[in-house]
Amino acid sequence: MTVTIEMGVKPNGTSSVVDLEELLATRLLVQGNSGSGKSHLLRRLMEQSAPWVQQVVIDPEGDFVTLADKFGHVVIDATMSERELTMIAARVRQHRISVILNLEELEPDKQLKATASFLNGLFDIDRNYWYPALIIVDEAQLFAPSAAGDYGEEARRVSLTAMTNLMCRGRKRGLAGVIATQRLAKLAKNVAAEATNFFMGRTFLDIDMQRASDLLGMERRQAEQFRNLDRGQFIALGPAISRRPERVKIGEVITSGRNGSTKLMPLPDQPVESAAELIFTASENDPVLHSNRISAPSASDVMKQLSRTAAAQLQSAAAETEAEPEDLFNLEEKNAQLEEILASMLEDPDAAFQPVSQLYQDFQVRCRIERIKCPDLPRFRRLLSVARAGVDKKEVEAGDWGQVELIANQLPEEMRGVYLLLAKAALAEQPCPSDLEIAKAYGTRSPGRARWLLTYMEERGFIICASDLRGNRIVTLPDLGRQTATKIAS
Repeated sequence: MTVTIEMGVKPNGTSSVVDLEELLATRLLVQGNSGSGKSHLLRRLMEQSAPWVQQVVIDPEGDFVTLADKFGHVVIDATMSERELTMIAARVRQHRISVILNLEELEPDKQLKATASFLNGLFDIDRNYWYPALIIVDEAQLFAPSAAGDYGEEARRVSLTAMTNLMCRGRKRGLAGVIATQRLAKLAKNVAAEATNFFMGRTFLDIDMQRASDLLGMERRQAEQFRNLDRGQFIALGPAISRRPERVKIGEVITSGRNGSTKLMPLPDQPVESAAELIFTASENDPVLHSNRISAPSASDVMKQLSRTAAAQLQSAAAETEAEPEDLFNLEEKNAQLEEILASMLEDPDAAFQPVSQLYQDFQVRCRIERIKCPDLPRFRRLLSVARAGVDKKEVEAGDWGQVELIANQLPEEMRGVYLLLAKAALAEQPCPSDLEIAKAYGTRSPGRARWLLTYMEERGFIICASDLRGNRIVTLPDLGRQTATKIAS
């Protein structure tokens, strides 16, 4: 079945339609200066295609969250950890839920890292979940810049890699990139070149007009027409739209963004003599949060508060000592029981790749059955990272292992198990674990993620990677003064 959606009207009055199935196979690039109607075009595309295909929207300004009320998209505020974003993205593909990744609360560097983590989660999913999905990225020049800018080099690199994977390799995984940019000159060429459908809007700079005309196969002298386009007008071309460039006026939408109106509004009537008083005097309707206007406490108040806090801590410590003196003697036994429970959970081959939240629920149930006090989630994460790595502390000396754990604690929680795995191999003078073993310790099936993780740890000085003459990887742990053994050919 062929599904077409109506995008707007041509100059002759006929409708301009997009073949949705062809679009999924050939990707789309939208270009236009600020105010040309790019966001309006994307909103029209999403509204028309929402009943037919899953949508994932990368929204740097929080402008598209209003789609959730009308079309049921789930809004994901990207203020969580990169690991959590990756796991959420995997569940988005598994359950085929349309979502909006809202990045407006993040700083630019963190926006790039969050987007990269989310796109990697969409990309590194099992083949069974390669369902078709539109991946709409607004302001794509931020996430795939053509040159280094105001962002950190690491954030730029991981974001550009994720966007390149989306546009170059995403089709086989069912991911169809729809990217919009204000400036073609600021967008990485290897990302823009993968799109074969185009909507080119109003632009004024010569370099952008020339790139737009080149992408549309037009002569340079025809590039001047991009200056004369009205707001909401685009030159469209592509196998999913038209075989020849055609001018399209984008149709109306039923939802609206959260941005303020750009129309002129008269200023409120305000006497000049009271204007300064309004600015410098706080009022009940002051937009500044009251919590930010806390008066500074006096020195005596601070001392009293510190005294009360110290006394309360002493009383709490004394109560814990009186209530549970036997716990000091049973600590090793309880830790051993917790490790046994985790080991039994991970006997299932797929358990190591399940989300932490799901594993924690299973862990809580098992602890209740064994009548053991369940540790909190942060401690569970630490235990899980060790269990995923398959590390047995009895295999190494206690002093060496204590140093290993101190070093591993400087890494993010989800990466500590990998360092422990490498340290175990180095202390036992064994060959470096394979990519699949490292990926399992990290909680993923992707060998590519394992190699990325080693690069991440090497850049921060935790390890040094090298290869022998046979191409086998050797990992040195400088803080321990150890390295993995050379693999002997059989």
